[in-house]
Amino acid sequence: MMGNHTTVSTFLLWGFSSFPDLQTLLFVMIFFSHVTILAANVSVMVAIRLSHNLHTPMYFFLCGLSFSETCTTMAIIPRMLVDLLADCKTISLPECATQMFFFFGLGANNCFIMAAMSYDRYIAIHNPLHYPILMTHKICFQLLMASWMAGFLVSLCIVIIVFNLSFCDSNIIQHFFCDISPVVCLACDYTFIQKMVLFAFTAFVLVGSFVFIMMSYVFIASTVAKMPSAKGRYKAFSTCSSHLTVVCIHYGFAGFVYLRPKDRDLFREDMLMAVTYTVLTPLLNPIVYSLRNKEMQTALRKVLGKTDRFIPQMVNKRTPDS
Repeated sequence: MMGNHTTVSTFLLWGFSSFPDLQTLLFVMIFFSHVTILAANVSVMVAIRLSHNLHTPMYFFLCGLSFSETCTTMAIIPRMLVDLLADCKTISLPECATQMFFFFGLGANNCFIMAAMSYDRYIAIHNPLHYPILMTHKICFQLLMASWMAGFLVSLCIVIIVFNLSFCDSNIIQHFFCDISPVVCLACDYTFIQKMVLFAFTAFVLVGSFVFIMMSYVFIASTVAKMPSAKGRYKAFSTCSSHLTVVCIHYGFAGFVYLRPKDRDLFREDMLMAVTYTVLTPLLNPIVYSLRNKEMQTALRKVLGKTDRFIPQMVNKRTPDS
């Protein structure tokens, strides 16, 4: 995958080195955020798995999104935490390529899953009588697998383009992980055509899925507007509110980072925004769905209740008889 003219064998993730006095504080904050992300998303997945009334397409996709978000953070945050405490923040080219592949593959997968969720809401509201036929478990599984395959295929294309460039100058990445722009700016043979191709892949994932989601909601709004009762309209919109909130948060941050014109002077600003994108967004998704969804609240309370009973039982079993 690497180009023949590459002379740089390792990169230096400069990242938070600009803030030496804040490294310990950042480590503590990001560590606890990471633990909270894992706990929140695992709780959502377990609640959906154990609650039979949540075995519906909407929650199936939500479970898939929570799993993908968890994997996305695992591709970035553990390495970030190590680098915050380490003196040597180097990363080899293969490690950098692997990190980029998984981060963008999972990120693209998140976008496609959210597009599938909007399609599910459209079918549920526009054609409720045929909904069980149109959104079977098999079809939902196929949509989820298609999201994973498309996401990693796009990511593979991006990684092949980026790491076939020649890195022969500086090896300092002005970021805390191997993001596209901070890496390609180190290449000495990065052309306008390659820049446009990378932008096209990014736009396909972000703009393409976002346009699909917005088109789905236009049709949803059109269907809901024709409903005779205000109660029916409120119920229909309430089933979409959590998803729409997550979409706005996800695409707002991602679009700001990846779709605006790039400049070396903006890398620090992009890096700070990327912290929000990689730490805050995966944390907000389960919170939004649990706060705005009574079914999810009930399921989470049951899971937490079982956990509260399970832990003392395990402690009692390990305590030797007196």
